[in-house]
Amino acid sequence: MYIYVLGSAAGGGFPQWNCNCVNCSGVRHGTLNAKTRTQSSIAVSENGIDWVLFNASPDIRQQLFDFKAAQPARALRDTGIKSVVLMDSQVDHTTGLLTLREGCPIDVWCTEMVHQDLTSGFPIFNMLKHWNGGLQHHQINPHQSFKIKDFDQLEFIPLIIRSAAPPYSPHRNDPHDGDNIAMIIKDHKTQKQLFYAPGLGKIDDEVMAIMAASDCVMIDGTLWSDHEMQERGVGTKTGQDMGHLYIYGEGGSLSYLDQLDKPKKVYIHINNTNPILDEDSEQFAILKKHEVEVAFDGMTIEL
Repeated sequence: MYIYVLGSAAGGGFPQWNCNCVNCSGVRHGTLNAKTRTQSSIAVSENGIDWVLFNASPDIRQQLFDFKAAQPARALRDTGIKSVVLMDSQVDHTTGLLTLREGCPIDVWCTEMVHQDLTSGFPIFNMLKHWNGGLQHHQINPHQSFKIKDFDQLEFIPLIIRSAAPPYSPHRNDPHDGDNIAMIIKDHKTQKQLFYAPGLGKIDDEVMAIMAASDCVMIDGTLWSDHEMQERGVGTKTGQDMGHLYIYGEGGSLSYLDQLDKPKKVYIHINNTNPILDEDSEQFAILKKHEVEVAFDGMTIEL
């Protein structure tokens, strides 16, 4: 299995266009040892030629420009991206579908709850019907594994996770199973497994068992501390208010990753305020000591 990180930042990217926090200001002025990042998305392949895109960020055009394997190579107009899987209906994970409209029809896999959001509060499925057949919906049953055409060796196993629906969602304050999912991807040829959970808000015994059985875990690294937005002076909500589990401290995700020996451990979906973006920071050094990596755009992993 081949994994390519198209984007590794949370919504807004890094630097965020209207933010002057210490991180964003530092990277703009060259005083911070950090990489710029686009909004989170990965692509997965079993052969290095055909790819499944996980989430379609607003930065998808630049991401595909930087991702040579996805570029036209076999016909006058084509792409290596064969299908799109949506983990949720967040704006920063779905608006890239508008940019992909020239490639319609496009197979899009998502849960019924995500499909409802994307045909009501943000009716992107309705909008794109006018482009060569638009988005072809394939429903993900959050309790059942599925296969995608042309990816014979890969099995996709969704996992319901607890996290908030988007602010625009008609049921923002009424959570449903399928609003957010994580994904277990099994490669039956190599017998390797990826656990991808960019919107993880809670780690329970089931999630721990899945991570322990995986060869690579890529999980939510949005915030270093639960009150980071307040501490940085850019917001009032905690990480848990937004559906994201913080990294450091009692009950933080790092304390769970420390219990795992087998998998490669990677944080993805990193907010612009997070000090781990600064590779000279104490927090980045802590992660290195704990053998946990910070995803970056263009990162490649082979399992």
